[in-house]
Amino acid sequence: MSKIQVMNEVLANKIAAGEVVEKTMNVVKELVENAIDAESTEITVKLVDSGVKQIEVSDNGIGMDEEDARLAFQRHATSKLKNLEDLFYIESLGFRGEALPSIASVSNICLKTSNGKVGTKLTLTGGENMKVERSDLQQGTTITVSDLFYNTPVRLKYLKNLYVELANIVEYMNKMVLSYPNIKFTLINNDKVLLKTDGNGDLLKVIYEIYGIDITKKMIPIEGENDDYYIHGYISYPEVTKPNRNSITTLVNGRVIKNNELNKCIIDCYHTYIHKDRYPVIILNIDVDPILIDINIHPTKMDIKFSKLDTLKELITKKINERLEELTLIPEVSVRDSYSVSEVHRQISLKEEKEDKEISTANYEEIKLDFEVQEEKKKYEESTKENKIEESKEEQIKYKKEARIKKMIPRGVVLLTYIVAENEDGMYLIDQHAAAERINYEKVLKEMKENKKPVDLLIPIKIELRPDEYLLAKDRFQVLKDQGLEVEEFGGNTIIIRTHPSWIPEDRSEDIIRRIIDMVIEKGSFDLDKFIWRMAATTACRMSVMANTYISKEEEEWILENIRYCENPFTCPHGRPTIITYTKYELERLFKRQLD
Repeated sequence: MSKIQVMNEVLANKIAAGEVVEKTMNVVKELVENAIDAESTEITVKLVDSGVKQIEVSDNGIGMDEEDARLAFQRHATSKLKNLEDLFYIESLGFRGEALPSIASVSNICLKTSNGKVGTKLTLTGGENMKVERSDLQQGTTITVSDLFYNTPVRLKYLKNLYVELANIVEYMNKMVLSYPNIKFTLINNDKVLLKTDGNGDLLKVIYEIYGIDITKKMIPIEGENDDYYIHGYISYPEVTKPNRNSITTLVNGRVIKNNELNKCIIDCYHTYIHKDRYPVIILNIDVDPILIDINIHPTKMDIKFSKLDTLKELITKKINERLEELTLIPEVSVRDSYSVSEVHRQISLKEEKEDKEISTANYEEIKLDFEVQEEKKKYEESTKENKIEESKEEQIKYKKEARIKKMIPRGVVLLTYIVAENEDGMYLIDQHAAAERINYEKVLKEMKENKKPVDLLIPIKIELRPDEYLLAKDRFQVLKDQGLEVEEFGGNTIIIRTHPSWIPEDRSEDIIRRIIDMVIEKGSFDLDKFIWRMAATTACRMSVMANTYISKEEEEWILENIRYCENPFTCPHGRPTIITYTKYELERLFKRQLD
């Protein structure tokens, strides 16, 4: 008897379920995406015990007749692909024809559907014993999945606790409502409404429903296109950060995806604005001709391949950088003015009362940047036309540009770390190290790009390395030479440095050069742009006055004057804030001179 046998359909579906259905979120994902493909405008997800006991997804889509309902539970039965060419031009969310039979094989499932002409009800137990009967004619489809993994207890025990399973579902649903603001979504668990949108197409309102008023006020619209891609959505102010990458939502033709290269591209745009362990809030829609992407690379369809990925990354980087450079990013201590306070109260009231009144995008645009910052920007633009940076000390940056911050008058230093300053708009606290680090960082980076003549070392620096480190350093000698370091082999896994770039201070040259060599020989892939940024940031840190250090009045003035003219005066190269402000209005509120 032959040892090789063709497995039966039920077994094949259970194996497929291992790829498609790992947790309750996967079931919700597949059913919701089917509902979207069915042209639904309303989708409701009802859960019992985070979906472990029951998941019900109902929609008002086009529905099915009895024949299609029967075929839906056969493997590789789909209405979305007709031939091989269709595989390269996929516009639907689902297309494999594996989800329903896979889910049915590990649960009890009931499907009620109607196309408006005939109503059909199907029930299956573990993917078998299909029972078909007539149902009502309410157009749309309702699928109820009960007792998930009841017949595969090994899979059941790997489910997380109910809170984790529910958190995964909520995270997925959040991304779907951001992807389809024109669809009315409702999510209910154990009769408690967790998410509800009105489907009016206003993306900013959806952001408000998910993240709340404080973050919505700090979201910035972004839009741009090139020959291949069109991007649009919202990015957050750098002061709005989250502890993980889940705050970055990328959507391609309406499909929620996770692509490491795109996430890295977005995070790199913020790399000198926020701390390395924090992440911005991003909702980025990418529209592209389906022929330029391949979504058929993973059973969950969460990752895709891009043609011309470099042009997409260039577009994203350009547009995010442009928007960040346009902003005044000085964090303020709290809600600053009566306009913002009243707007917050109005929005909270609207949410509590659950009114259906439409809140226009224009209203959200008004709360996104508060009134006082808008006024401050207007005054600043007028004042900077008359201000020019003075050519003074040798340490000052030797180029002119318009100031991004109004002139500040120093009033002292507290805790040997924070400069206190003021102008007509309010009071400022400046971190002396972070601000000096930003000034020196931009100075060093500019000089690195200009590649000035190197400085000869009176006494060459010898650096002994491990054999593996020596090989990495030797492989990257040219990188060091391009930056003005004359590097030679000295034998015995030792290198010698005879010159260094002009931007390295003489009194700290050996320390900084050794740190540069350490960065070059770090194992892993070598990124030249990141290396240059880290080298400039490391050098700037060692050049700058430290916290808990006394500085003179002249040094205070130097920091306050030079930080105004930095390209990004609001954060140090590592993303920490350099400056915060108490506006005049906020100070008067604190001392009860102003009442809301």
